[in-house]
Amino acid sequence: MNVKLIGTKVLLEPKEKDTVSEGGIILGDSAEKPQEATVVACGPGDGEHVMTVTVGDKILHGKYSGTEIDVEDKTYLIMEEKDILIILGANNE
Repeated sequence: MNVKLIGTKVLLEPKEKDTVSEGGIILGDSAEKPQEATVVACGPGDGEHVMTVTVGDKILHGKYSGTEIDVEDKTYLIMEEKDILIILGANNE
C-alpha cells in the first residue's frame, strides 16, 4: 500500500469484529463495532506536535472517531492522532 499521510493523521486497521461471545453466543451484525486497531501508517506531525504512536502500535480509539476508507479491498480508519485514547501495546514490546 502506498499511502502518504499529512500532519497528525494516522491510518488504522480495525480489529476484526468478534462473531462469537466469550459465552459461546453467536453475535449478529448489531454488535458494537470494535474500538481496537493497529496503526498502519502515521503522518509526520506538525511544527507543534511530535507523533506519539508508531506503526505497529495497538491502540484504542473513540467509538465514533475516524473515517472509514477502502484501500485495496480492505477497510481502514483514518483519524487525527488526538482521537486515539490509549496505546495498548507498542510495536517493540
